[in-house]
Amino acid sequence: MQNPLIRYAVEVGWTYLPPDEALRLRRGETGIVLHEVLIRQLQRLNPGAVDDVVKAEEVIGRLTRVMPNIEGNLQAWEWLKGLKTVFVAAERRERNVRLLDPDTPEANTLHVTDELRFISGTKTVRPDAVFFVNGIPVIVVETKAAHRVEGIAEAFDQIRRYHREGPELLAVLQVHALTHLVRFYYGATWSLSRKDLYNWRAEQAGDFETLVKHFFAPRRVLRMLTDYILFARKDGELSKVVLRPHQMRAVERVLQRCRDPEKRRGLIWHTQGSGKTYTMITVAKRLLEDPAFGNPTVLMLVDRNELEQQLFTNLEAVGFGHVTVAQSKRHLYELLRSDQRGLIVSMIHKFDDMPANVNTRRNIFVLVDEAHRSTGGDLGNYLMGALPNATYLGFTGTPIDKTAHGKGTFKVFGVDDQPKGYLDKYSIRESIEDGTTVPLHYALAPNDLRVDREILEREFLDLAELEGVSDVEELNRVLERAVTLKNMLKNADRVDRVAAFVAQHFRETVEPMGYKAFLVAVDREACALYKEALDRHLPPDYSAVVISRGHNDPPELARWHLTTEKEQEIRKAFRRPDALPKVLIVTEKLLTGYDAPILYCMYLDKPMRDHVLLQAIARVNRPYEDEEGRKKPAGFVLDFVGIFDNLEKALAFDSEDVQSVVQGIDVLKERFATMMAEARCDLLPLVSGKPQDKAGEAVLEHFRDREERHRFFEFFRELQELYEILSPDPFLRPYMADYEELARMSRLLRSAYEPAILIDRGFLRKTEQLVREHTETYFVGPPKGMARLTVEALERLAASDQPDTVKVFNLLKAIRDLVEEEGTRSPFLISIGDRAEAIAQAYQDRQATTQETLQQLQILVQEYREAREAQNLIKLSPEAFAVYWFLRKEGVAEAEEVARRVGQALERYPHWRLSEEQGRELRIALYKVLMDAGIETVIEVAERLLKMLWRKDG
Repeated sequence: MQNPLIRYAVEVGWTYLPPDEALRLRRGETGIVLHEVLIRQLQRLNPGAVDDVVKAEEVIGRLTRVMPNIEGNLQAWEWLKGLKTVFVAAERRERNVRLLDPDTPEANTLHVTDELRFISGTKTVRPDAVFFVNGIPVIVVETKAAHRVEGIAEAFDQIRRYHREGPELLAVLQVHALTHLVRFYYGATWSLSRKDLYNWRAEQAGDFETLVKHFFAPRRVLRMLTDYILFARKDGELSKVVLRPHQMRAVERVLQRCRDPEKRRGLIWHTQGSGKTYTMITVAKRLLEDPAFGNPTVLMLVDRNELEQQLFTNLEAVGFGHVTVAQSKRHLYELLRSDQRGLIVSMIHKFDDMPANVNTRRNIFVLVDEAHRSTGGDLGNYLMGALPNATYLGFTGTPIDKTAHGKGTFKVFGVDDQPKGYLDKYSIRESIEDGTTVPLHYALAPNDLRVDREILEREFLDLAELEGVSDVEELNRVLERAVTLKNMLKNADRVDRVAAFVAQHFRETVEPMGYKAFLVAVDREACALYKEALDRHLPPDYSAVVISRGHNDPPELARWHLTTEKEQEIRKAFRRPDALPKVLIVTEKLLTGYDAPILYCMYLDKPMRDHVLLQAIARVNRPYEDEEGRKKPAGFVLDFVGIFDNLEKALAFDSEDVQSVVQGIDVLKERFATMMAEARCDLLPLVSGKPQDKAGEAVLEHFRDREERHRFFEFFRELQELYEILSPDPFLRPYMADYEELARMSRLLRSAYEPAILIDRGFLRKTEQLVREHTETYFVGPPKGMARLTVEALERLAASDQPDTVKVFNLLKAIRDLVEEEGTRSPFLISIGDRAEAIAQAYQDRQATTQETLQQLQILVQEYREAREAQNLIKLSPEAFAVYWFLRKEGVAEAEEVARRVGQALERYPHWRLSEEQGRELRIALYKVLMDAGIETVIEVAERLLKMLWRKDG
């Protein structure tokens, strides 16, 4: 993957730099930038400010000496963005320094190199590919071969390791990318959660060449570095994001619309959870920073106090200069009338009764958040009347409902030249495919816990005034009149039975997955009732009530009021998997704008529909992945009202817009049953009726083909995701024995064929628990009682009466374990381990039979015995003996004498791994010794020896 990636990058404008040339320009293996290139470009881009080499070196020093952490990464980005300054003595002032030119790609010098070796202290990292702009490393790429089952996970682990072991280099790098055949992912450096890894999708074809060429197009890379990276500081903690593909696309389309003097409208639907707020913020920054827009006014509108504060917090967090918040209708009017420039944040209701033509300037850009509800009634008319020549851009997290066409949102923002009136659309289906959100599933609670269907229809679902309801306050007003329905929902006996059901379901289904839950009650009083009831079935600290406070609340409600500080504490604790509470009881607060990826389950006991329902259930669609790589398979809604009994009434949108938004649990049961039927037909006969060793042999032989193995891993991954969601449903009982057998197969194959991956990494929590408690692995690994991996132990393993296939994999595992345990003290084992891996690869590729492979491994075991015996006779240091054994296997006549001289050189240069000078001197000494010994391929042999000795320390 590495070679074609570089080739395609070169074809779109990057220049390939061989590693030795990159090393020269970096001035050694501790160097970060390409000095000559950066000095030249600094002088070109900053005439009058950076005119001499001394000043350029000063800038380079400041850039490369940033702190080796995310704080330093922010400073490095500020250099790239042109926000840092140098003092110009002749002008007696500070001037901003430009390190790159994002508007003129051809003015920049672009390089890509591979196998870049960087030394940090005692550690060395060697990224597969690094991209430089004007000599500054900006993107690091890790590639994995297509046959690696967990290729992306392995590549991401490498990126994480680079942060730990080469932080000085990573402090300057801004973006990382991972590729595994046609899959291509990217993310921001110093943002190392799996959920922040994004699927790169080109608008055209999805083949590898197209993906690479579109991602590394110079104009796109420069724009990404300067405009699509955001640093946010919240609660004193700095975080970093890079925009996803759909966000970049939307920003560019919005700006294109803003430049068009003939078109003044745009509607952007990016489904809930796909980063709409950061898209809006990036649009605002670009509008204000681009001189082409003539120092404009950007007006950001929201519709509720909480959202206004949230937006302001986000703006502040990303370091958005000066922001003016309209405090009142009068204040907003004065700001607009006085021709205020820059960014203004206001709530939409402050336009109520606003006079016409308050400001007729054309470079006013109005960005409306949650546009599906913000411009209802006459507010849209007042807004457009006050600013008649402004450009209006509506952002919504839910699709436009069927009732809205021709009025409301469409009247203000919809445009005729785009499909369905959207300037940009990122649907629910697309977000699930990309992993931006996870699928949603639902189940109906038992009939005796749900409300009467006839009353639900009459007092709620059949009400015309609720069609397209977009605001929870509007919904609450309707529910206030649904007296019978509310009384049913808050019936004391029902509340207690629902609480008991919720507690049991949470304990048995949600908690074992490691996730958390919301209980959504019909109103604030119901929240209080549920808290008291839930405390009878769960520990009190498991749950917390989060509701807004009323001035005249009775004591039974007032006792659940929270201070602002306490509410913030609960919000933060809920996001952490290891902290309490585990269940939040809510009715209105937190149903919009609150993101907690750990949230998996919503117990829904409040009638909802349309936009309000979509926004609420979207709380559980955020991706989550833990440090072990276990991912949240889906979000889940347990419906105690019966809303999902009639999805067409609950979600009045075009069917293609809400396609796959939420699926019933019965669909998953059908899929699980179908897959188990396939497994019983195609997979389980492999082991049926066979003793353990024969069963294991059959599985290993059947799955020697890599493609066949990959298909099984994908099959079992989907199957266990279904199991994770369904367990412990009684529906699973007839399948449990067979499912355990498939889990054993998966464990065996991962252990045998994917030794670099932790075996349990492929298991979700419930399957991992099942494997730990109920299943035994077939046989892979040394037999019980083999405490130490001695020569004799390996020989017993080779001579055991197990089937040959079993012996092959047991010997391979034992040799791998031996190299891992003893390689540091006995580096000669590294070359034995390398040959074992080559034997294993040939076996997997069917280039050798089982018997041939077993013979080759037995020869290695015999070689191990000979090496141990020789080591006792020949008095050499462990490193020198490793050289001796390597040269002996290469047929070098005077191997012992050569090894002794190499050992002396190693003693002369003990810090050759850390010191560039000692490393160079050792190479020279090594070349001389090898030439004196008459070896023809001196450089090749020397490099192989140094690579072996380097690996001695991991």
